[in-house]
Amino acid sequence: MEKKWWHSSVVYQIYPRSFQDSNGDGVGDIQGIIQRLDYLADLGIDAIWLSPVYQSPNDDNGYDISDYQAISSEFGTMDDMEELINEANKLNIRIVMDLVVNHTSDEHAWFIESSKSKDNDYRDYYIWRDAQNNDVPNELKSIFSGSAWELDEQTNQYYLHLYSKKQPDLNWENPKVRNEIWEMMNFWLDKGIGGFRMDVIDLIGKVPDELITGNGPMLHTYLQEMHQETFGKLDVLTVGETWGVTTEDAKLYSASERNELSMVFQFEHISLDEQPGKPKWDTQPLDFIKLKQVFTKWQLALDGDGWNSLFWNNHDIPRIVSSWGNDSPQYRRVSAKMFATFLHFLKGTPYIYQGEEIGLTNTPISSIDEANDIESLNMYKERLNEGYNKKDIIQSINKKGRDNARRPIPWDDSLNGGFTTGTPWLALNPNYKELNVKEDRQNKESIFNYYKELIRLRKEHDLIVWGSYKELLPNDPQLFVYERSYQDETWLIIINFYEKATIYKNQDQKVDTIIISNYSDSGKNLEQLSLRPFESVVYKLD
Repeated sequence: MEKKWWHSSVVYQIYPRSFQDSNGDGVGDIQGIIQRLDYLADLGIDAIWLSPVYQSPNDDNGYDISDYQAISSEFGTMDDMEELINEANKLNIRIVMDLVVNHTSDEHAWFIESSKSKDNDYRDYYIWRDAQNNDVPNELKSIFSGSAWELDEQTNQYYLHLYSKKQPDLNWENPKVRNEIWEMMNFWLDKGIGGFRMDVIDLIGKVPDELITGNGPMLHTYLQEMHQETFGKLDVLTVGETWGVTTEDAKLYSASERNELSMVFQFEHISLDEQPGKPKWDTQPLDFIKLKQVFTKWQLALDGDGWNSLFWNNHDIPRIVSSWGNDSPQYRRVSAKMFATFLHFLKGTPYIYQGEEIGLTNTPISSIDEANDIESLNMYKERLNEGYNKKDIIQSINKKGRDNARRPIPWDDSLNGGFTTGTPWLALNPNYKELNVKEDRQNKESIFNYYKELIRLRKEHDLIVWGSYKELLPNDPQLFVYERSYQDETWLIIINFYEKATIYKNQDQKVDTIIISNYSDSGKNLEQLSLRPFESVVYKLD
């Protein structure tokens, strides 16, 4: 496998609406990001995955784009965007743009034209079907609740929207659509960006008449054409969001000889607290043995044949320290560091979601009036109509709702956490006075400094990037233990996933040194190692 810069990199995701507001309107913006670049450079990250800043009516907070080659006024201007790219490049930080091309906004010029008449030149830019038996064309469902088909009364046909009805799906079978997208991607590549994160890219090969949405038959043909027409000759990072991907699928996406993408986001691990075949709101206790099995499967299956992303959090996923860890004052720091250790010594490219590096927590709500996200609002209405109890619906939103990840970043303990001088678009977590960037960085047990050290280790040790993986104790109900080996050197990673103390019994290993630990006084004797709540230690073996 040819070595690329992104193999040893760490990527930081910014949700710009919630990162830093520079002008007091309550919405984070591009100039706010520029103001915080030194913070990110200090952390040591190599690239920023920037959630959409394009022109948008914000039905889905920017993932409904009305103009791919314009910046939303609430975020700034194209001059601001070019300044961000240039200033980040000076710090050796690349900007990875969010590419949302499964769908557009219904306010995009293409869709406005497409909906004018059945013979409009843009009609086939989208997916239109006649009614069947005076009803929707088929039973495809929207991920945001209800039918995936919406009737356009002007032309008396239905259009497909796998998300909001204001997010009509593009027709990738139309070569004109693909050429428009290649032109747009090259527009951004010419500005010097470092690549693309591709939103729900596994859906672009859909065959709606056959009820096929993910991983359709033409998907990889489209991606290979994309590679050839846009980024293929450039040294950039491309990552596809692929919810239903298998390890075999992932090799098709990311094996270098196939000329598609650098890597995939796969979500098998993050969905383990959801009941199979049911919406994400219907949860079940996390099966820790299965969690280890999933990570081990992906570590082994892609070894030499593809590349994976490593993550716990993003703008769609609640805070891991609250979901599967312990966010109490007593254990939040060691718990957050445990999750970091668990992930950052695996093979793959780690992603840090803004605030993860200081251990931000979920923000429970008590009323639907406190929710902002369209997915949660739609689910609430749907389940009320189905007879669910209000309290149970709110409990589901608190556990799985996307607003948890989207609360503004608290930079200090001043009004609104230093995020804005105005009224925040979404309220901060009330704990921001105690839990903020300034407080964490001043604390001798700083989570920020722990992440900084993890990033340094990855850059300095090829073992983390290229070493082989071997899991030990796969059936232990509490410990995740694995070895990474490279060129006659072996590191042992021991993770206590739970609050309960436990014992690790020696597997005939001798310690050379402790590489990193989330306790300052971890033991070096592996004869019978006592592990405290959430303790995680990385040893270099003798």
